[in-house]
Amino acid sequence: MTAIDADTILPAERVRQAVASGRVSQLHRGDRYADEGDTFEIDGDRFEVVSVTERTLGDLTDEDAQAEGSEDLDAYRERLNRAHENFEWDDDATVYRHRFERVD
Repeated sequence: MTAIDADTILPAERVRQAVASGRVSQLHRGDRYADEGDTFEIDGDRFEVVSVTERTLGDLTDEDAQAEGSEDLDAYRERLNRAHENFEWDDDATVYRHRFERVD
């Protein structure tokens, strides 16, 4: 278990605050940014990475999108298109799901 900087796994202040409030409990990224058991802090609260899973964009579901703060998968796709210049959704693209939980 390693303590990592929240900025490493959570790319923006808006995302960090969504995690701190409980609205976001996982994040898919194009690379692996943490390992299971790693911890990070946001505003004095500690979170643990409970799983890191390699997947493809085509594997994502509405449930995944909701765990990342979007209403559904369509809204999630739109958000990615707005956030990443020249982004094109490719069902075969590899992503890594980082799931995390608040720990006492």
